[in-house]
Amino acid sequence: MQRILSAHLPTRTGATVRIAGWVHRRRLLKSVAFLIVRDATGLAQVVVTDPDVRAAVTALPEETVVEVVGTVTANGTASAGVELTHPTVRPLGPPAVPPPFDLYRPVLTATLPTQLDHAPVALRHPTRAAALRIAAAAVAGFRATLDARDFVEVHTPKVVASSTESGANVFTLDWFGRPAYLAQSPQFYKQLMVGIFERVYEVGPVFRAEPHDTVRHLAQYTSLDVELGFVDDHRDVMAVLRDTLAGMLAEVARRAGGAVATLGLTLPGVPAEIPAVHFTEALRIAGAPADEPDLAPAHERALGEWARDTHGSDFLFVTGYPMAKRPFYTHPDPARPAYSNGFDLLFRGLELVTGGQRLHRHADYLAALAARGEPVEPYAGYVDAFRHGMPPHGGFAIGLERFVARLVGATNVREVTAFPRDLHRLTP
Repeated sequence: MQRILSAHLPTRTGATVRIAGWVHRRRLLKSVAFLIVRDATGLAQVVVTDPDVRAAVTALPEETVVEVVGTVTANGTASAGVELTHPTVRPLGPPAVPPPFDLYRPVLTATLPTQLDHAPVALRHPTRAAALRIAAAAVAGFRATLDARDFVEVHTPKVVASSTESGANVFTLDWFGRPAYLAQSPQFYKQLMVGIFERVYEVGPVFRAEPHDTVRHLAQYTSLDVELGFVDDHRDVMAVLRDTLAGMLAEVARRAGGAVATLGLTLPGVPAEIPAVHFTEALRIAGAPADEPDLAPAHERALGEWARDTHGSDFLFVTGYPMAKRPFYTHPDPARPAYSNGFDLLFRGLELVTGGQRLHRHADYLAALAARGEPVEPYAGYVDAFRHGMPPHGGFAIGLERFVARLVGATNVREVTAFPRDLHRLTP
């Protein structure tokens, strides 16, 4: 008999079916026992009246893996409107050792460190699993939106010979006796791929040796990277980012509606045109000094409140960051060379995306490196490609875990990361 998932039981009323999953909860009453079985799609209620079956169920701790064969019977009081009656129950493994927290409770009461120490079982909780389903749907929407716009998915090296952003915050390793680094981003490679496909994207891990421990940073996270050629300036990149976010959220609604409901979320709308302010204006709105070189978290929060109050938007572009705070490959604003054709996108008062227009002329790269006192040699394989003709281009990168954390209202990015890596955690 083919196994049926719990979500499909309402369509099989009157039929004898086989389900399998984990013992989520047992309720042992005087004349009847209720066994709640959990699978990847939800919960199924099993009604046990036979004394022998009841005795077997009594001996099965929560999280034991079982198979149940029974009749699908309508019951309006059951969570799915149906339940299994006249069951047989067969363990598919030994009795489970219960985890150090109750997975059947609506909310996990264990501390976050305890949940992370026991992630393989903590992630079984419907709320933790829901965040990961939302992440998967967001990535599917990212890919689908860009595929429909003739982007090509690429896969770039994660071990590199030179750091992408600077010499700081990189993980070093021994590459057959030579120094190498874990890639901080696919930035150099995705730019080079523009010279081949014009429009590219990548979904992959990036590594930052963050020396601090905050609720918004990880040492390894998933980056959703995009690069496109033949742009006029950064505004073309911002338009693609707007459409990409809309596609991601639409796919979350379509593919992960159950997870959205589990968490009680209302998904934000993406305005047809996301409001944008120049960096200098952002400082004024946030009440920051005019000579501040960057936005602090408090400034981002103030800007998020302003965007909601003034524009009714959860999203806000901040453009024209000072060139001193942008990587050497950033294109300056031709009208104001001290400022860049770069941007950040704030989502509910938190920086979510960094992007902008890149340099595309070989001579400009030589000049930019010289101005920063950096030698060309470590970047030779990257810079040399610009001698052979590259179009004006730009791109952006979305941190997946940060996006999901903000979307679901998590206070710590680790709450939506399956197995986070940070300053203190290398296991499980």
